[in-house]
Amino acid sequence: MDHKSVRAISENPTYQHLVKTRSRYAWTLTAILMVVFYGYIYLVAFHREIMAQRIGEGVMTLSIPLGIGVIVFTVLITGVYVRKANADFDKWTREVKESIK
Repeated sequence: MDHKSVRAISENPTYQHLVKTRSRYAWTLTAILMVVFYGYIYLVAFHREIMAQRIGEGVMTLSIPLGIGVIVFTVLITGVYVRKANADFDKWTREVKESIK
């Protein structure tokens, strides 16, 4: 890619909007994921009595469904990002590509 094309892309308002929006969106989802993940780790490390509570009459404790919940949340938040990327980010990327042709 030549210098002229790089400059045209970097000065394109759609590209600038794409970069700004994608970055803000990714950092927001990352922050949410970190809160959930480290919240779980915090509970395991500092509130064992909560995590060790048995559920029902069996041997399962509260930590197991919460841990599975963290994993499911990770998959869901990844799906949220992919949906946004497919709906908006890809469209804006195509617009930027078309503008420099």
